[in-house]
Amino acid sequence: MQVLGVLGGNIATAEEEAVAEAVGAMAARCDWAVLTGGGSGVMSAASRGAVEAGGLTLAILPTAFPGGGYPNPWVHLPVFTGAGNARNAFNVLSASLCVAIGGGTGTLSEIALALKNSIPVWCWRSWGIEAPAGGSPADLRIFDSADELLDALEDVMA
Repeated sequence: MQVLGVLGGNIATAEEEAVAEAVGAMAARCDWAVLTGGGSGVMSAASRGAVEAGGLTLAILPTAFPGGGYPNPWVHLPVFTGAGNARNAFNVLSASLCVAIGGGTGTLSEIALALKNSIPVWCWRSWGIEAPAGGSPADLRIFDSADELLDALEDVMA
């Protein structure tokens, strides 16, 4: 089973959550598991979309035990690490493809870790990254519209 990592913050706009939910649902319909950090916001929305579409969700959690909003109620398989932000590496290293929606510096660290390990990252309303000397990482795609992101995901996951 392929794993889609959905990256994003605990705080998200309604539109970011709607897109994350659509991404999670699409992954589930295409038989991909959805992996998140297990919190609220984008993470909860992606997990909810996957569950409602009949998919499998897992989360690499920063906490050692349930609490503080972790895991969100849509996580099937919680992995409690007690590792705090260090768990970001396990999130991206467990994914075949990562989609970043919004997010703060934790999301930025996940994007960097994924790219460092040649894991493709697709961003919508997230961090735009430009490599020095005008180049860009080969595994990075930035989408201006949610529809373009969803169409590209459908093509790659089908």
